[in-house]
This record gives sequence, C-alpha cells and structure tokens, in this order.
Amino acid sequence: MTEWEKAQNGYLYDANYDKEIIEARTRCADLCYEFNNCRPSDTEKQQKLLGQILGRMGADPVITAPFYCDYGFNVSIGKNFYTNHNVTILDCAKVTFGDNVFIAPNCVFSTAGHAIDSEQRSRGLEIALPITVGDNVWIGTNVSVLPGVTIGSNTIIGAGSVVNKDIPDGVIAAGNPCKVIRKITDADKKKYPVFEG
Repeated sequence: MTEWEKAQNGYLYDANYDKEIIEARTRCADLCYEFNNCRPSDTEKQQKLLGQILGRMGADPVITAPFYCDYGFNVSIGKNFYTNHNVTILDCAKVTFGDNVFIAPNCVFSTAGHAIDSEQRSRGLEIALPITVGDNVWIGTNVSVLPGVTIGSNTIIGAGSVVNKDIPDGVIAAGNPCKVIRKITDADKKKYPVFEG
C-alpha cells in the first residue's frame, strides 16, 4: 500500500518524505500561489485555476484570495460556494462541502493530525480523517474544523469555534469545543428586518 493509500484509508502515513506526496503538495502550492496572485478582477483566470486545483467544483464558486490547500484534488465543493479571505483546507483526506456553503475569513479545515507517539511523530507520520460539511451551512470567522468532523445541513457555526465533534442538522453551534446552542426555528426568519418596497 502506498503512503497516499494509507492516508486515504485512515492509517498513519509518511507525509514528509514520500516523493509522490511531496510532488502533489508542491503542484497544489504552485497553483494556489498563482491563484492568490491573480488580479481580483480577473475572475476568468481565477475560475480556470480553481478548476485545476479542486477535485470537484460546483457552478461559479467565489473563493476570495488568499486561499490555501494541500492537495486540492481531495476537495469537493457544491454550487453557490463562498469563502472570504484566508481560508485554509488541509485536504490530506477528503473534504466535501455541500451547496450554499458560506465561509467567513480566517477559517481552517484540517483533516491532518500528527501521531500522538513522539517517535512516530518525529518520523513524519500523520493521520488523515475526512471532513464533511452539508448544504446551507454558514461558518463564522476564525473557525477551526478538525479531522473526522461532519457538520450537518442548515447549520451555523459561530465565530471562533473549534469543531472537534460532529454537529447535527439545523442548529446554531459555537464555542471551544463547539457545542449545540439551539435549534434554528421559523422564528429566526423574523430576526432581522426585511425591506419590502
């Protein structure tokens, strides 16, 4: 089994010294560099580069530079996907975003974890566990989503949260560690005024 195959199957793997992995990361880093140095008005070039970076891409995503990921081809985004500045995705395992996902600035999605044993860790061994984000999810500023987490559809993750466990559908969750605060209800439709002119 190759080091990459180990990573995709949830085994400790060599992330630092394996040639195939290093080449894949370098390719993605070069593409992210090119994307991050595009003129903001050059949306055509941005979309072309995102098509080369990402594994699957819904229609017309908006990803605001700077944006970083490790491999890119392990990231899948649905339609109407939006990230604000400085989003990082460490996609050593699959990272899947549904439709209508909005991500605020300075968020990190990390499938990567290092070995707990110091000898294994010093040899460069890591573990990678997939992250899944459902449809219609809003993720606030400075959120960290950790390996193996699933965030349900129609959910809001509050700013500054560290999401280390699964979060169900249709809730507001926040904190460190992130916990469900309450369900989202029909009353939330009246939270903010709507101009009807």
